[in-house]
Amino acid sequence: MSGSSPAARVQQLFEGRRLTPTQRRIAHSMVRRAGDAPFLSSVELAELAGVSQPSVTRFAVALGFDGYPALRKYLREVAAAGPGEEGGEDGGEDRYNEYQQAVLGEIENLRHLAELLADPGPVERAGRLLAASRPLLVLGLRAASSQARGFGYFAAKVHPDVRVLDESGSMLHDRIDAARRAGASALICFALPRHPREVVDALAYARDQGLAVVSVADSAFAPVAAHSDLLIPAAVGTGLAFDTACAPMLLGRVLLEAMCDDLPEAQARLEEFDARAAARGLFVE
Repeated sequence: MSGSSPAARVQQLFEGRRLTPTQRRIAHSMVRRAGDAPFLSSVELAELAGVSQPSVTRFAVALGFDGYPALRKYLREVAAAGPGEEGGEDGGEDRYNEYQQAVLGEIENLRHLAELLADPGPVERAGRLLAASRPLLVLGLRAASSQARGFGYFAAKVHPDVRVLDESGSMLHDRIDAARRAGASALICFALPRHPREVVDALAYARDQGLAVVSVADSAFAPVAAHSDLLIPAAVGTGLAFDTACAPMLLGRVLLEAMCDDLPEAQARLEEFDARAAARGLFVE
């Protein structure tokens, strides 16, 4: 780490760690003030990040230190190892600010997804399961609700009966029951961190009712894995205060494509929609 900039050396402390939004605010404040971070008190860092002092202490413990003094001592030792060079043609990632690094991290996630898709078998199997389900359930709560709604919006253009479950509460199991009675055979779940307990419970219930569960999750070891018949992982970006989900979104579109391949009427439905949209003047050309 001694050959990198102060910001990069601090950033490496957090790489690969799952931090809460509050903890990320602290981490980002430390990166922005990397030169000062080894000398800030816990109160000063809390004020800088806009959090409470106990949050800073819990943050240090989450990183594996006994407390904030131990974290600060570590930062001072790292800083003493050498300032390194910032920028320059050979500076590597040090040339990029935190926003650029977040984008580069997502690019890497997409590369990993591309490698995973070298074997199209799981996606093709998922497409068959989703195409055959009438109705088709799409589940996604909290952080994953936008993924579920996006998938449901496009799926409804080619699938005759799509039901999006993006609200939690006591009605969730009722809606699963209603879909099962109507003939549903599969459910696709978008599961992103932090994972709501309700999603895990809903998947367990869905499988008990005989539904096949296809899950898009941030990891093959996500909590939903135990209740999924088929799980395809797509990593989320963790470089900003809140997760970014480019890879899960793209995987959702890939699954839509696979589903369309198993819906003989998909193209006709799309053409019918386009004709109706043109007649209504729905879109500005």
